[in-house]
Amino acid sequence: MSSLKIRGIIRLFRPDLSLAAGICVVAGQILAIGKFPPMLTATAGFLTAIFISAAAIILNDYFDYEVDLVNAPERPLPSGLVSKREAIWLTAVTSLLGLACAMYFGSVVLALAFVLWVIGVLYNWRFKQSGLPGNLMVCLSVASTFLLGGISAGDFWNGIIWVFAGMAFFIDLGEEIAGDAMDMEGDRKRGSRSIAIKRGRRFAITMSVMCWMVVILLGLIPLIMGWFGWSYLLFIGITDLLLVVFSIRLLKSKTPGEGRNAMRGVYIGATLAVVAFMLGQLIK
Repeated sequence: MSSLKIRGIIRLFRPDLSLAAGICVVAGQILAIGKFPPMLTATAGFLTAIFISAAAIILNDYFDYEVDLVNAPERPLPSGLVSKREAIWLTAVTSLLGLACAMYFGSVVLALAFVLWVIGVLYNWRFKQSGLPGNLMVCLSVASTFLLGGISAGDFWNGIIWVFAGMAFFIDLGEEIAGDAMDMEGDRKRGSRSIAIKRGRRFAITMSVMCWMVVILLGLIPLIMGWFGWSYLLFIGITDLLLVVFSIRLLKSKTPGEGRNAMRGVYIGATLAVVAFMLGQLIK
């Protein structure tokens, strides 16, 4: 196998997104039990998320092949670095590996991993251009990584896990809706039924900001419930400040570039939220 082929396969996996899914599962485990889980538990959860996520990501490029021939010809499939047949085989392999890793935890985690896999397939096959239904499918998958972490650690009903899953859901929902608002021209060509296409850019951006304000409110629940000490307040305060600042910038943005810069700031805020919860749980 040539080095170009290997690089193409790595790019097809989009390691940053797959790794993020794995990290979210381990974060869920830490938040559930208040400490780093046993290494085998962490590794199996991490790999389950990575492989299930990778399968969905590869399918995304497979179904976007015709569009990418025009809009992103440098991607592995349209550039010829990886064939469509190879993409299907890679999807099958990563899917089986993800489900095999999930089997380590038993039937409940395996069932959740399978549901997430089905959502990924359905989204890429039928729902990507559906607008809000597709957005909700993506957000549900993101939020479920934390629930998967809680289940795999043996504490599914831990309130912290559910609060964090809710925060992840609304963070991602805001980003999905805002992302559609930044790509209205391309979405029109693809026949998308996004909120931005149906109701306008301003309406979509406003909805995104409202989602992020819900995140701020959810972040207060651990303090109100006494789940974390005051050290958590410092981290969540910084997170909330970034969410507010970049939400304002998004509302004021005039171009897709300005909007995407604001969204990157929100992503940083979301990353800090992960750190805040994990540290709060570990030093409680």
